[in-house]
Amino acid sequence: MADRYLSFATSRAGAALVGRLGLPRPARLVRHRPGLPVARGPVLLGESDGGRLGGALRAALDSCGAELAPHAEAPAALVFDATGIRETGRLDQVHAFLHPRIRALTPCGRLLVLGTPPELAASPGESAAQRALDGFVRSVAKELRAGATAHLLLVAPGAEDAIESTVRFALSARSAYVSGQAVRIGPGGRATVPEDWERPLAGRTALVTGAARGIGATVAEVLHRDGARVIGVDVPARGAELRATMQPLAGTAVELDITAADAPDRLAERVAGLDVLVHNAGITRDRTLGRMAADRWRAVLDVNLVAVERLTERLAPVLPEGGRIVFTSSISGIAGNVGQTNYAASKAGLIGLTQALAPVLADRAVTVNAVAPGFIETRMTAAVPFPVRTAGRRLNSLSQGGLPVDVAEAVAYLASPGSGAVTGQLLRVCGQALLGA
Repeated sequence: MADRYLSFATSRAGAALVGRLGLPRPARLVRHRPGLPVARGPVLLGESDGGRLGGALRAALDSCGAELAPHAEAPAALVFDATGIRETGRLDQVHAFLHPRIRALTPCGRLLVLGTPPELAASPGESAAQRALDGFVRSVAKELRAGATAHLLLVAPGAEDAIESTVRFALSARSAYVSGQAVRIGPGGRATVPEDWERPLAGRTALVTGAARGIGATVAEVLHRDGARVIGVDVPARGAELRATMQPLAGTAVELDITAADAPDRLAERVAGLDVLVHNAGITRDRTLGRMAADRWRAVLDVNLVAVERLTERLAPVLPEGGRIVFTSSISGIAGNVGQTNYAASKAGLIGLTQALAPVLADRAVTVNAVAPGFIETRMTAAVPFPVRTAGRRLNSLSQGGLPVDVAEAVAYLASPGSGAVTGQLLRVCGQALLGA
């Protein structure tokens, strides 16, 4: 469903009116398309005294084709290495770099701060200083305007050479609806530099559940764009839609109810050479708890969580070293939502599954991550009552709903061979929704 307010507010007359009335001022977000540069203009790079990412960060930016311009008047990105801030008294360095430059950031620009995971800091003072960066980035992300976003990349000592995939994602239009989030890049991961960053999944096979339409269909399309051979799974009732989605992708359509007792074994028989497993299938059966019948409760848990756990248990051993698993959670699983005790429980359970499986599969370099969409413009959200739909669109830092492609780009980033040092993560794709922020 079209967001008429967004269309009005981004018109010349509408922009002037909403500005005078103090109404939300959403911007037209620039989203990725093939051939678009990673950084859409000059990049200003700063670093704290004693920062340890200088060389690796410059190498990543150079590989991205970024133009480092220390005196650019209208930078497309501001990047600051804060790993040298080892005591709270040195946080002034963040302010000193960004204060005179932040208002010059171009529309849909990017702010990246790189730090150290606080739990890996060498002292309590360093831990406090690095934890302070989280509050800083979340706050500055809410201050940015015109579609600009902010990201915090927490790089573990020893993971300096594994930052490029995340730097590319955070800098680029692929992260248009991700803001105010912290991504941890851990040691010991096996990040592999793709031969072609435009097609990082070339030669790999990806399975996507719930692929007939909506977010799942778009995930399949984006993974195919990135080079993957795609296997789409959905219930037999959506078989025609599934085949229509897979046909232009030269993909394989598998009509299957994932809650069936034999579903794990049947899928295992069809997925020789599987590299990427994306759990997207999900349903809602909303009611307040006092009005929720047991069958509504159980249906949501069975599809959204129990089936996912069973399929992963069966298919994870099929994945090779360097395989990828991505779960689709929700901000409802983080903050809860009225009428969604079943849905929120299932999506929170996926977060727990992500965190539990990541260390178990790390010895084979299989990463396990989750994305948590906020308000995404789909058929499902189009059916939401108008007042709720309006609130979902406006109550985030970007003042608009996201698109299925925003979730798909996050999934593709996590599925990339270059993201091998990112595991056990929950990445919110919500425009920095105020819910649970």
